[in-house]
Amino acid sequence: MTARASLMDLRGQGVYVGLDLGVEEHPITPDLVRWYRETLGDDHPWYTGPSPFGGPVAPALVLHNPAYGRRTDLWYLPNRYGNLHAKQAWEFFHPVPVGETLRSRGLVVDRYLRRDREFVTAEVWLEDRTGRVTSRVRSTQSFLADPTVTGVVVDRDREKRPDRRFDLAPGEVLEWLEGRRVVVSQELCDRFTGARRNYHNDVDEAMRLGFREIVVQGTLSTCFLGELMTRRFGEGFFLGGRLAMTFVNVLWAGEAVTAKGAVRARTREGNAWRVSVDVWTEKDDGTKTIVGTASALEALS
Repeated sequence: MTARASLMDLRGQGVYVGLDLGVEEHPITPDLVRWYRETLGDDHPWYTGPSPFGGPVAPALVLHNPAYGRRTDLWYLPNRYGNLHAKQAWEFFHPVPVGETLRSRGLVVDRYLRRDREFVTAEVWLEDRTGRVTSRVRSTQSFLADPTVTGVVVDRDREKRPDRRFDLAPGEVLEWLEGRRVVVSQELCDRFTGARRNYHNDVDEAMRLGFREIVVQGTLSTCFLGELMTRRFGEGFFLGGRLAMTFVNVLWAGEAVTAKGAVRARTREGNAWRVSVDVWTEKDDGTKTIVGTASALEALS
């Protein structure tokens, strides 16, 4: 009779909850901030000049994807055909001065099966030189559970289905927010994604993974939501801001997208108000690509 494998043995095979994704360092240099400003068109004056925190601070999402990059191979599942970014959630605790070096530690914190996809969530904590936590982020990637699936996984027709509509929930709106309309060109995809060719900047790579067109990197649009919240709430987004987002439809290269928000409520949090906002990104035809919630702090008045 064959002995049953122990949980410890099974957990060591592949990606499991608790998998350590290691430690990395991230210099927040003026060049990195310049790349962010020029690539995304976000020219907030605090990124290059005086701010309420003293000198220049980095954009809250300057490290828009710390669970990815060199960590990707550690927590991605083997079948990458048709994989998509599913969710991302940020919490911001302290601003990061330009010139600081952040240290990050990553960990797989969830893995589950839902319908025809497997989901894996990686969490990353970011700390400054003193060990103070500046932010944390959870990123969830989805993978096709059936490795035999071929053909087109997602195309433009999917977003026209009734079940791909994500209307704003009814209720009072205290204030409407709207950011810039940005056309996501091939050049922007190249600058944001980097030199490595993949389905975020190369149509041949996109087709190889089951998409007819370039799939715009999900976190590019999260940066537009970060800009929206920073412009509206300033200090209150750096000191306690939150973003919890679900990627619901694909943004394709060449399309335009606009970050939007609806302020829903203000609730007391210590000596401040926490302002709760429904947020989303939207194509010109009204198709939503991200839906979620955000919040920031405001001084009591």
